[in-house]
Amino acid sequence: MKFIDHLDEEIKWLWTGIEWLGFKEIVEISKPRIVVLLVITAVTSMFAASKLVEGAPELNLFHYLHIIVAGALASAGSSALNHYYDKDIDPKMTRTSSRPIPSGRMASSHVLIYGLAVSCISVIYGFFALNAISAFFIALGIFSYVVIYTVWLKRLNSSNIVIGGIAGSAASWAGWTAVTGSLDLLGFLVGFLVFVWTPSHFWCLAMKIKDDYDQANIPMLPVVIGMQKTSKYILGNTLILLPFSLTLALIPNGLGVVYTVIAMISGGLMLAYHYKLTKIPTSEFAWKAYKVTAPYLTIIFVAVALDAAFHIPLF
Repeated sequence: MKFIDHLDEEIKWLWTGIEWLGFKEIVEISKPRIVVLLVITAVTSMFAASKLVEGAPELNLFHYLHIIVAGALASAGSSALNHYYDKDIDPKMTRTSSRPIPSGRMASSHVLIYGLAVSCISVIYGFFALNAISAFFIALGIFSYVVIYTVWLKRLNSSNIVIGGIAGSAASWAGWTAVTGSLDLLGFLVGFLVFVWTPSHFWCLAMKIKDDYDQANIPMLPVVIGMQKTSKYILGNTLILLPFSLTLALIPNGLGVVYTVIAMISGGLMLAYHYKLTKIPTSEFAWKAYKVTAPYLTIIFVAVALDAAFHIPLF
């Protein structure tokens, strides 16, 4: 028992030291859940390209390590820059008011320096450890999220997240081109899945926290057109997403049976929830729909990797 008590004290002391260094805040501004999602997207795309593209080289552990490092740094850096730029509106929203900058736990200048440094390092690392094309897509992802979405469109237009969704696609394209050095039709479509999925995903969240966006005067779709119409936009987008996801198995040398089955089941479940959302366009049910929509991307990209590993052609 004494040993356990002593160990507990040591852990508390260590965590206090980490908190003093600001590690906890750095993790928070890096948005680790987004980092994990985008890294999964990049790694599964990389694996699929190595198996499905003729002439692609065999990958080893270091190839995957390089895309994980570059992708994680790019996501963390761009998320930090998002925190920095939104420092004036975050205090106005309940969801973001306790973030490191508005709560006073980090100086905005430190967040800016961290975001710029890590973003630049990610592109340079990708250039030397992967290739120039992959580094270009890493840079495109950062630029899309920070400049196009955060700085330009977020406060200006209700289509902000639609166009900003290209940032997520760039992670997949970076993984695919890290292996092939070029982007073929299948690689493009795999990445574009993120772009098509993003509006349904984010609009569900926007319905849940509509009042926050309204307080901050951010023109998210539910604020501009209301909950009922937004639910119909979500359903409409999902009606586009589901058939689009299946085209990946219909093109020449596309994905196969494993992917198709998983895409139909996961897409069908999401479609059912989004149809129900049009009947119950409340923030409470939007949150339930969001919890179904959020895992879809991980599931679909794992399906891409599984299909590549156990490829059974559809035709």
